[in-house]
Amino acid sequence: MGEIINLRQARKARMKAEKEAKAAANRTAFGRTKAERQKADELEKLSERRHEGHRLDRDEP
Repeated sequence: MGEIINLRQARKARMKAEKEAKAAANRTAFGRTKAERQKADELEKLSERRHEGHRLDRDEP
């Protein structure tokens, strides 16, 4: 015979796990210092400039 579980407790445990997963995602997204955010922005801009620098069809006259 199968294991007997309390559905109320299982539901609460599932909800708690979902909240913890969302909190972990928020910590990674919003838990960075100003210097870390600036560094990431600079790296993104550098990557974009490098990508645009390799274009073959330039719009310059």
